[in-house]
Amino acid sequence: MEKIIKIWVKYYYVFLNGLWGTLWMAGVTVMCGTVLGMVIAFLRMSRFAPAKMLSSCYIELLRGTPVLLQLYFFWLVLPKIINMDFSDTACVVIALIINSSAYISEIIRAGISAVDTGQWEAAKSLGLSSFNMLRKIIVPQAVKNILPALCNQFIAMVKETSLASIFFVGELTTSYKSVQSMTYLALQPLIISGVIYFVVTFILSRVVSLVERRLTVSD
Repeated sequence: MEKIIKIWVKYYYVFLNGLWGTLWMAGVTVMCGTVLGMVIAFLRMSRFAPAKMLSSCYIELLRGTPVLLQLYFFWLVLPKIINMDFSDTACVVIALIINSSAYISEIIRAGISAVDTGQWEAAKSLGLSSFNMLRKIIVPQAVKNILPALCNQFIAMVKETSLASIFFVGELTTSYKSVQSMTYLALQPLIISGVIYFVVTFILSRVVSLVERRLTVSD
């Protein structure tokens, strides 16, 4: 315990910098993944067969392969495809955005599908176009179904960003490796990192529970 306290006092800034890296990566991933996931969800719900088939293949491919494999793929292939110099951080974040968009698209699709069919029929009876029907009636109601799941996706992404440490991208697990190399101690920095992950995810989980209760009350 004494060694843990000494390491924290001496290297707390390394862990906090790593925590900031973890949070911003998770935040950017979920926000951009939500935008892309919404597009994929609408394509999958469309009546245009090719778009529906391609979006389904996109989702199944990303959900059916390991995240780590996708990280390696984008890290190795993305700079060659676009013929530009991408930093390791950019490659990892793009890979995480692509991966999360597949899961978020299903969250959005399920949230929209959960809206009562009477709302769809009422919107159609008012003569609204498909775009206005979704924008004004369906999506605002679907947000209550989607928001808690998106928050949980953010919590999951906080933990999944630890995979970025393989490429030594600046996040919490990478901070653990840095402190380990400086102190030649493995267990104590690992415990500190684990405690930080637990505290952050516990707080975020309580916030999500509060949001869910508020949405339930508003119903």
